[in-house]
Amino acid sequence: MKITVLGAGTMGSGIAQLAAMNGHNVVAFDTSPDALQNGRVRIDDSLRRFAKAGKLSADDIENVTARLTLTDDLAKATCDASVVVESVIEKLDVKRAIFAEAVELAPVDCIFGSNTSQLSITAIGAGLGHANAPRLVGIHFFNPPVMMRLVELTRGYLTSEATLDHAREFAASLDREVVVLNKDVPGFITTRISGLVRMECLRILEEGVASAEDIDRACRLGLNYPMGPLELGDFNGLDTYLSAMDSLADSLGERFRPTPTLRNMVMAGLTGRKNGKGFYNYDEKGRRSSE
Repeated sequence: MKITVLGAGTMGSGIAQLAAMNGHNVVAFDTSPDALQNGRVRIDDSLRRFAKAGKLSADDIENVTARLTLTDDLAKATCDASVVVESVIEKLDVKRAIFAEAVELAPVDCIFGSNTSQLSITAIGAGLGHANAPRLVGIHFFNPPVMMRLVELTRGYLTSEATLDHAREFAASLDREVVVLNKDVPGFITTRISGLVRMECLRILEEGVASAEDIDRACRLGLNYPMGPLELGDFNGLDTYLSAMDSLADSLGERFRPTPTLRNMVMAGLTGRKNGKGFYNYDEKGRRSSE
């Protein structure tokens, strides 16, 4: 099965790596040469960590690398694809635009999945028209995709049963478990729940109740979170988090309204690991530092 991933950022490169590690031929597409280069670096670094942990051999890494191509040629990326997964910026017009291009180039039996964490699948599919909207389904991976076991599938209003079944098969081929939303609602399941938790962590920080380190430590050790909510925000990008929360607040009400701290950090350019500073500091390789 050939898998195409649109977008070579943190999530896109992770989805591409996951698919290649599970035996698929994968092409990751991005218009930015820097994004493609950085995506390759992230994948190579991740594969080395798997090897260091004894989970991949040198031959395994060679085989995964051979199955994975990164390109800025959309036609090359989408030809012969069985599944096209979009993982671009969380903006409706951007997602519609890339799908509108891809649907003209991909095979007619290909399905399209959006990795959005909170945008309406129906709204994204509306840009494809009635003929192609049934081929679109929400396929939401979690960060980092190579470690997180869940895939959230969301039906758009026009998503067909065949598309949903194909998406289930795809997730199963990646050794992932699925939950299915039969109703297309903002934030789905996980983003709504995690959004409220992260907002409360931000309020605790703003009130001076505890440090970012202790808030995250409490969630990891007391609530069994694999990563603290604040460090997860840094990992994904605080600008992405702010955009998602603004969208949820517009749809679901004030309980999701971003705090002043989050808004001010993004305005100041403190967006997390990708630029070196958020709730924590990071070195040039994205590793936590004490500076």
